[in-house]
Amino acid sequence: MKIQFLGAAGEVTGSRHSIEFFQDGLVRRFIVDYGMFQGGREATTKNLEPLPFDPKNIDFIVLTHAHIDHSGLLPRLCAQGFNGPIYCTTATYELLKILLPDSAYLQWADLERAERRKRAGKWRGDLPIALYTREEVEMALTQFKVLEYGKVVEPCDGVRLEFQNAGHILGSAIALIDITESGTSSKRCVFSGDIGMKGKVLMPDPTLISKADVLIIESTYGDRLHRSLEDTELELVQVITNTLKRNGNIVIPAFAVGRTQEILFFLIDLVRKNLLPHLSIWVDSPMATAATQLTQHFFSQLDEQSQATFAWFKNNPGEVDLRFIADVEESKALNKIKGGAIIISASGMCDAGRIVHHLKNNLPRSQSAVIITGFQAYGSLGRRLVDKAQKVRLFGEEVLVRASIHTIGGLSAHADKAGLLDWLSGFQKEPSSVFVVHGEPEASSVLAQAIREELDWKNVIIPERLHFYSC
Repeated sequence: MKIQFLGAAGEVTGSRHSIEFFQDGLVRRFIVDYGMFQGGREATTKNLEPLPFDPKNIDFIVLTHAHIDHSGLLPRLCAQGFNGPIYCTTATYELLKILLPDSAYLQWADLERAERRKRAGKWRGDLPIALYTREEVEMALTQFKVLEYGKVVEPCDGVRLEFQNAGHILGSAIALIDITESGTSSKRCVFSGDIGMKGKVLMPDPTLISKADVLIIESTYGDRLHRSLEDTELELVQVITNTLKRNGNIVIPAFAVGRTQEILFFLIDLVRKNLLPHLSIWVDSPMATAATQLTQHFFSQLDEQSQATFAWFKNNPGEVDLRFIADVEESKALNKIKGGAIIISASGMCDAGRIVHHLKNNLPRSQSAVIITGFQAYGSLGRRLVDKAQKVRLFGEEVLVRASIHTIGGLSAHADKAGLLDWLSGFQKEPSSVFVVHGEPEASSVLAQAIREELDWKNVIIPERLHFYSC
């Protein structure tokens, strides 16, 4: 059996892992995740790269969760000839029906906007590239097969697949894949997907897995520890209180799926605890609105604390003024609000969507604040803000950064170093091979060394992109 890491090796985005094995004299192949690279021109180049094999020769795909860095190139792959089944959980599939059409729309909207600006002589550099169409998304969605947690299916001869809850976002899964090659005993491959924080809001704790022969583990925050829930709440209260006193706006870039719902929980809960006053919150993302409605549909999958907080909000609607923006004109109207608003909008890395407009209007204002709540990839606008850029280019224009920028890591949907090691301690025996992926080089290196030292596991590998590894 061989694994080739096509993405998320030495970086966070572009998760896609190809597995080859022999069955009845034939080479079989499947892929776990097929995500989009994000952040800068290099990401665009990688998204356009052809696979090193014919997409028609892929037997099936396993999708761990709906985030675009894990799912975002599936429509392109299907359009290129992959016609097999794509396995995911029910909630993931429902989220994809929101996320993937929105992804296609944003790509074409960005391209059309850039072409207009180029015709007007206001665009510099290369035009953005649309990777797939809405029609290609609709075709790809017909290839999905849903699988509930704990159920087992056989996608092809010699393979058994099971999902367990990863506690990351709604529908997120750890993939347990048992592979039996001809003439050999079965090997269990465990793909962590993205592992959530133990004790975090909304999602249950990630399921502990007891056995793996081959383990692929994420390392997004493998080199650091998140702030505690209490410290996170305190920092949120301070930033929001101080900004409202200055009569500024609070702009929160947020991933539409998972992060937006977590932020809403925190804000509502802080008002419930009388730690914040009455708040005026606008969620300006059609996708986030749809994802929030879907979260309500899967209410029983949330943790008890989150269910209690949202029940309180439903019974006390006057305590928080929460509005979901529907159309573009309503979104533009938010630009007239000079103070007192909390605006939550996508995309989470600030590279596309309505958030860019809100940043353009609020970054030059020293009264306002921007709260960064999630990972920002190298090359993304969000990363430049985190790295304290004095000015940024938005829609072809230089914009000064006078607003205060705050990074609140305790809201992350990813486990930190301690959380990852805690999850890994659930294995009863050391896996034969451990591959550390989905992290920038420093994060992966620190986690790999911690696994060797604290768990005394020997064969811990940080794979290189496009290289083959025998297992």
